[in-house]
Amino acid sequence: MVRLNVDLIAKSSVHKQNKRNESLGQYLKKLTHLNFSNKNIEDIDDLSMCKNLTVLYLYDNQITQICNLGFASNLTHLYMQNNNITHIENLSFLLRLSKLYLGGNCITVVEGLEELKDLRELHVDSQRLPPGEKLLFDPRTLHAIANSLCVLNISNNGIDEINDLTVLKNLNHFIAADNQLDDIKELEMVSNQWPQLWRMDLTGNPVCHKHKYRDRLITVCKTLGLVINYSKVKELSTLCVAIKLEAPETHSLIQRTLPSVPPDTKLSKLDVLILATTYIAHLTRTLQEDGAEEGEGTRPAEVLHSLKGEGYLHPVKKWPMRSRLYIGATGQFLNNSGQAETSNQGESSTSQT
Repeated sequence: MVRLNVDLIAKSSVHKQNKRNESLGQYLKKLTHLNFSNKNIEDIDDLSMCKNLTVLYLYDNQITQICNLGFASNLTHLYMQNNNITHIENLSFLLRLSKLYLGGNCITVVEGLEELKDLRELHVDSQRLPPGEKLLFDPRTLHAIANSLCVLNISNNGIDEINDLTVLKNLNHFIAADNQLDDIKELEMVSNQWPQLWRMDLTGNPVCHKHKYRDRLITVCKTLGLVINYSKVKELSTLCVAIKLEAPETHSLIQRTLPSVPPDTKLSKLDVLILATTYIAHLTRTLQEDGAEEGEGTRPAEVLHSLKGEGYLHPVKKWPMRSRLYIGATGQFLNNSGQAETSNQGESSTSQT
């Protein structure tokens, strides 16, 4: 059995790289980050000498129990995803913990977080659950973290309803991909109770097949700026590759997936490829902007606004320059373009008179 203890730290390359000739005790007292991911660790031993530890990486190991962390009162980030943990326990002394990663374990109930008043992110995605079971939530834990939790990741856990999560009033990022959510009315009701929510990922849920489900959720939750569908990016990327490989049957299909192009618009293969590539890049950028700072309340609305646009793209033959396609299909560009054309027409009529 591989145990994480002081001796293992002393033997690691982390301590060997210490060039100040400090004793192990002095080194451990100053240690703030400890990374023992993917080391086949099965148990956590006494690490009480690491009193200033703030970030602990223990993901991709064989740990079965969260234990012996009571010393880490300064710990803010704990990464224990992809282990064999069955219960969330022994975390009550981690009063400063703000980010907790427990995805890919064997947890059946989200519990034991009643003392974590500063917890801002909770990731419990992809639990290895018994067949037919779904991830459950202890109401006491939900009420305890309701005022602090901002990010919740419960993807791939067989979840078919989220009424219990209504209490999370400060949630701004909800990730629930690859579950069994199917009730659009329930999602509307819950979303309406999350006044700070601005990003939601429901990819892979049955509800995604509902007509205009994203528009309905955005309408209900006034702050919701983006309902992510990662499959949209994947689909467009696949179509772009196909069109580059001279697959003519994808021409009309890829055009139908573009949000701002009416189906009867006549575009060449090159035009469609340019527009699709621009749209993919825009979506990908949006999905990668998870590190946006708080206080940017208008940003989600701006992202959605630029993504959707405010008008339809017109056939290329009506545009003076093909290069306008490369600028991107944004509403601002369309409006500016329309205003420019109107002003040009006005100038022409004035000159003729």
